[in-house]
Amino acid sequence: MNHYLIKRRAFALSSIAITAIVLSGLPLPVIAQDALPKTAETFEIDGTKAYLYAAPEPAKGKPWLWYAPTIGSLNPAERKAYFEAFAKAGISIAGFDLGEVRGSPASTAKFTLFYDAMVKRGFSPKPILLGQSRGGMMTLAWAFRNPDKVQAWVGIYPVCNLASWSLKSSKAQTLADFSMTEPELVAKLTEFNPIDNLQGLLANKVPMFAVHGDVDQLVPYDLNTKLLKERYEAGGGSIEVKIIPGKGHQVDPGFFACQELINFVLKQVK
Repeated sequence: MNHYLIKRRAFALSSIAITAIVLSGLPLPVIAQDALPKTAETFEIDGTKAYLYAAPEPAKGKPWLWYAPTIGSLNPAERKAYFEAFAKAGISIAGFDLGEVRGSPASTAKFTLFYDAMVKRGFSPKPILLGQSRGGMMTLAWAFRNPDKVQAWVGIYPVCNLASWSLKSSKAQTLADFSMTEPELVAKLTEFNPIDNLQGLLANKVPMFAVHGDVDQLVPYDLNTKLLKERYEAGGGSIEVKIIPGKGHQVDPGFFACQELINFVLKQVK
């Protein structure tokens, strides 16, 4: 049998199989893994790389999840539950690689260039922000300065409090980002610290979700997510927190296959 006839027979058999499934009333198979994005499209903005995993079939309004610190070095397989769930829901994932920044006005302004570029490409003017670890500070710093441009905020053991983390474990990078001495930054800390500037996010009713381990030593829960939750709820804001008992700052399914996180994100695009 020649190659052409083999292909014809295979096509006929597959068509019969699909027809049988439809007639039986069984659900059709879900979207194939091959249809999900495996590599990011890259483009530059002012000399800095941006990364985009475009959803195969974008949902209405072209929603997108802005991941920080960056998605350039991430393999989708490492965040498979999130990449698959969001791609199937028509939510694209994108990020901007500014490196070791800590939420200063100058680095936040550079993030705005990325935001503007994404909107120009037709994506939603109100992204869902997801900050992991120090990405929490990056996204919250941008969010409190642009509260009307945020659909929702999500954190994975996020840095929320500049005083509790950046000035202790990464002082040099923090001071470099702010172009200040330590005394200068400490004197103006409430001006720059997201947990002291939640009014705009509260006024715009931005919902929040965070997942955090209760024994995190690098980004302590009590001084970050817990404090954010207390202050946001005190202002009448909506924030959900899932605590992972006995877990710290680590790679774990509790943080990277969190169904509550997935449900929260999907709810934002309905």
